[in-house]
Amino acid sequence: MKSEDIKKGINRLPHRSLFKALGITDTELKRPLIGIVNSANTLIPGHMYLDIIVDSVKTGVLMTGGTPQIFSTIGICDGIAMNHPGMKYSLASRELIADSIESVCMAHSFDGLVLVPNCDKIIPGMIMAALRLNIPSILISGGPMLPGRFKDRRVDLSTCFEAVGSYKTGKYSDEDIALLEDEACPTCGSCAGMFTANSMNCLSEAIGLALTGNGTIPAVFSKRQRLAKAAGIKILDLVNKDIKPRDIVNIDSIKNALRVDMAVGCSTNTILHLTAIAKEAKVDFSLELVNTISKSTPNICRISPAGSDYVEDLYYAGGIQAVMNELYKNGLLNGELMTVSGEKVSENISGCVINNEDIIRPLSNPYTEDGGLAVLWGNIAPEGCVVKKSAVDPSMLKHSGKARVFNSEEEAVAVIMGDSVKSGDVIVIRYEGPKGGPGMREMLTPTSAIAGAGLDKEVALITDGRFSGATRGASIGHVSPEAQEGGPIAFVQEGDTIEIDINNNSVNLAVDSSVLKERKKKWVEPPLKVKEGYLSRYARMVSSASRGAVLE
Repeated sequence: MKSEDIKKGINRLPHRSLFKALGITDTELKRPLIGIVNSANTLIPGHMYLDIIVDSVKTGVLMTGGTPQIFSTIGICDGIAMNHPGMKYSLASRELIADSIESVCMAHSFDGLVLVPNCDKIIPGMIMAALRLNIPSILISGGPMLPGRFKDRRVDLSTCFEAVGSYKTGKYSDEDIALLEDEACPTCGSCAGMFTANSMNCLSEAIGLALTGNGTIPAVFSKRQRLAKAAGIKILDLVNKDIKPRDIVNIDSIKNALRVDMAVGCSTNTILHLTAIAKEAKVDFSLELVNTISKSTPNICRISPAGSDYVEDLYYAGGIQAVMNELYKNGLLNGELMTVSGEKVSENISGCVINNEDIIRPLSNPYTEDGGLAVLWGNIAPEGCVVKKSAVDPSMLKHSGKARVFNSEEEAVAVIMGDSVKSGDVIVIRYEGPKGGPGMREMLTPTSAIAGAGLDKEVALITDGRFSGATRGASIGHVSPEAQEGGPIAFVQEGDTIEIDINNNSVNLAVDSSVLKERKKKWVEPPLKVKEGYLSRYARMVSSASRGAVLE
């Protein structure tokens, strides 16, 4: 696909006429056409200022002789969509984003593409589109929010969610709550912790599709605008050298991304998105690979919600490039891979040192010898499930408890808020998977209510849905197969014993296999919850979480 297909020859006279209706000159038409995907809107704090980033990208493109063409795509704020039916659309929007970008790019034959996202599903959706199209592409995100301050401590969005549970216990007054909601999210940008948006922005660096600094330079820093100009400049170099996303993203670059994922302790959603990204890159990817990488990658960062540090702190400590260099020096990163900078990984991170070993620990002094995420298997999850191990209290790494079973998030939240959950319980929330939800809702409200009530060291939660990157505690998601498809999680009964052993990657229902077979015989697949519209089509077409919840 080249812009010459729509610009050159007598047959393209009408096309050139329409370009001139846009004010584009003959000189501009002779230059490469660079599509700039802009997800700016006034709905999402991470997107409200992306027009400024896009203007900087546009400047960079113009400086190097390209003709920028800007178009938009949708975005959903997961925080605002949380804990109501709107969250069903969040993951599903990833596919709409990828499809819409594909549609515009195929129709307009761009020579190159600059992706300008921020926030959870938009980043992977854009990366998926770039890999599917396989035209020269580079990603420059909007960057992270700064943390707020409340009662002489730093806070973020997850503090607000947890404060709901704390308020019910009497920890906070009405005045406290009013102050917290004013101060928790003080700037534009993707929420301040290592939640899904910042995780994916960091991994876009690690996988080679973004310039160094993309993951951690704060949104409000002018340095972010300079990086955007650099991305606009660099896309012309990629076009001239015909370097495409699939020249960069392969199994080795995905392994690099997983190394960084484990070292930093990113969101569990990264596994869902990396699986989908690998599919678009035509790379074989398995959940077994995740554990292989995790077992040999020390966890060296504890960013909120796993600790009290924020992405701003990670930036000052040296950023993702310092993390990558620490891994590379210890033989855990492939430094020979190509990146969008035009340089190899090793060249990008050369001389990048850890500035604060309290924020980025050296590999000689890690938090744990293995990574921040773990995939578990067992008779409740034959195709696997995922937990953010670095955000689990050590006392909960091995846990056995009685199942409290709920068929929706709403049912579970009502019981949690009603103080009916007891120490030792294992909360099971099912029929919230990609098909059953539909849309595999994030469940930050129940996990935050548990944490806010001080039960995150005593209560586990298992679901075929998923969790926000802001979740902490023994929260195990992505259980596959999901309940809607007749996965074993559908056969768990109230009071069953569930045994969790995160260090040994297992989660099992302590029920004899013959009993489970009998329960399965009696199970009747419930009708899909949504009968019309996009979610109805999505539910019929979406794959298992273990395959990335992509449309098939």
